[in-house]
Amino acid sequence: MLPLATSTWDEQEYEALQEVIKSGMFTMGKHVQEFEASFADFFGSRYAVMVNSGSSANLLAIAALFYHSKNALRPGDEVIVPAVSWATTYYPLYQYGLKIKFIDVNKDTLNMDIDEVSKAINNKTRAIFAVNLLGNPMDFNKLNALIADRNIVLLEDNCESMGALFNGKQAGTFGLMGTFSTFFSHHISTMEGGVVVTDDEELHHIMLSLRAHGWTRNLPIDNKVCIKSDNPFEESFRFVLPGYNLRPLEMSGALGKIQLKKLQSIVDGRRKNALIFQKLFSEIPGLSIQKETGDSSWFGFALMIAEGKTKRDHLVKLLSSKGIDCRPVVAGNFVRNPVIKYFDYSVQGDLKNSEFISDCGFFIGNHHYDISSELESISNLIRTELQ
Repeated sequence: MLPLATSTWDEQEYEALQEVIKSGMFTMGKHVQEFEASFADFFGSRYAVMVNSGSSANLLAIAALFYHSKNALRPGDEVIVPAVSWATTYYPLYQYGLKIKFIDVNKDTLNMDIDEVSKAINNKTRAIFAVNLLGNPMDFNKLNALIADRNIVLLEDNCESMGALFNGKQAGTFGLMGTFSTFFSHHISTMEGGVVVTDDEELHHIMLSLRAHGWTRNLPIDNKVCIKSDNPFEESFRFVLPGYNLRPLEMSGALGKIQLKKLQSIVDGRRKNALIFQKLFSEIPGLSIQKETGDSSWFGFALMIAEGKTKRDHLVKLLSSKGIDCRPVVAGNFVRNPVIKYFDYSVQGDLKNSEFISDCGFFIGNHHYDISSELESISNLIRTELQ
């Protein structure tokens, strides 16, 4: 049996929860603030803003750009995205009236095809929302070289790739903002949760306001959003931006502090499993696997079946019957989904690789502990079925 995800908690996390319960303070407070500081330090960013989910992190990042003095987006601006990702990579773009341009992914890395990005860029392109898929970072050398002399904002959806590195630098820190998820099945878990990192002080202040109703209460006196008085009563319910309530709970912040200390060992364990996975699965005829760029943090193990959808569906049914959890490669080619009818969007090229991944791909879980025996059994089963 191989589940998709398992807990990385031990008694430390439960003690952290009890500490919050005993305090009687459950809403966002000191634990969240301390987690944010530790998170920014770990990833080498100036600022980190915790929210209630990775989806909310994407929403907050896109929303913040509409109020930024230097890189403000406007409705109708074009944003380039990969055709394979999770739904909430795209939803904030739709919700803020942005024009979405889907491009194909690389068949090997499963990330955006840099050549297709080059073809897609035009004078209407204002942002690229890069996605590091299933733990695998983009080639940011090539991507940044492509937009170096252009007025294009680079953002990163790093929700599946916490701890991944490219040229020794943390994925999620190559763009103006990067987003992370701390949902149960991700690298670290705070039950529900997400984080946005940035080095931009103005964006940091905008996000602090937008996260909590658009009010001024959580802003420092000296901030980049508004003139704020030193009268706490006046600033209790003073609203300056059209915000949300995306605040995390104190429990999530307390859990995050413990989990962050374990992150490197969690990623190390996943990478050890990946070495076994690559060895066992890379030479199975009729099967292809995700090719690593930089140092992946291996969210899961993607498998693509050359024979096509019928054989893929047969394998998924067989593996599932033996207690091996299988999932599509994220949402596959997202343009196939009925929700697309609401989007203002265009497609660059034919998305043939995204189609192949949708029809012929699936992924199985990875974990922080040794799963070499499970991987060996699965590889033998698949090899036999593909003969």
